[in-house]
Amino acid sequence: IYLTNVALHILNALLLFAILKRMTGARWRSAFVAFAFALHPLHVESVAWVAERKDLLCALFWFLSMWAYVNFVEKRSVARYLLLAAMFACGLMSKPMIVTLPFALLLIDYWPLRRPWNWSLLTEKMPLFALSAASSVVTYLVQSRGGTVQPIDRIPAISRIGNALISYVAYLGQLVWPANLAVFYPYPTHIELWQVLAAATALAAITAAVLWARDSRYLAVGWLWYLGTLIPVIGLVQVGAQAHADRYTYIPVIGIAIALTWGTAEIAVRWRWGKTVAAWSGVAACL
Repeated sequence: IYLTNVALHILNALLLFAILKRMTGARWRSAFVAFAFALHPLHVESVAWVAERKDLLCALFWFLSMWAYVNFVEKRSVARYLLLAAMFACGLMSKPMIVTLPFALLLIDYWPLRRPWNWSLLTEKMPLFALSAASSVVTYLVQSRGGTVQPIDRIPAISRIGNALISYVAYLGQLVWPANLAVFYPYPTHIELWQVLAAATALAAITAAVLWARDSRYLAVGWLWYLGTLIPVIGLVQVGAQAHADRYTYIPVIGIAIALTWGTAEIAVRWRWGKTVAAWSGVAACL
């Protein structure tokens, strides 16, 4: 049973490399993102916890959906779109967190596919957004009737927003320095106002910076990928008693990895020894 999870995780890493290499043509950058994805301690929970196979299956169909989408972009046809919809539907049946995939497809339209913006980019994805909406409603109703959705009188909206902002920053910290990871992070009984304000300021500053850097589209795509794909599990609709969880980062941190990898590579090419330093730094990070 455990080996099945490991095999799925390896397959996901290979698919991530293949789809990034296909879209960008950057072999080594794609390889580093995939290798970091395969090795990062934040992903241990999704692989080692047998019940979280749904994470692995969700990611599998996420990557297959992206591959099918690139096929569709290259040659538009009903058959290719139906394949995309089928892969997406399988992902929804694996884990509803994949509801953000249509949003991610809009991001890769911007970079690296660089499709000219027009309303057809949005309208072509409307069937996918419809599937996302239907899945979201069904999931909410099922979770509510199962008693796992926390009522608003138990966890007020202001506490949920504060915990969500802090969790966004906490995940970034764990991505860079994955120490003191835990199976369960209890929901805080009290959240300091300064923590919420500091988190909100940091997130707003990063967002402004990546949107300002229009020549480096990968920064905006990676950052918005991270923010957007976490929305279903960031705690605005609180399911369970955890403040956050490592397993929720399985897909979202790919965006940060892309932004950091492409950003580092762009800086490295401007220095004489930049490529060498970047390569050895990547090896050190993986070790």
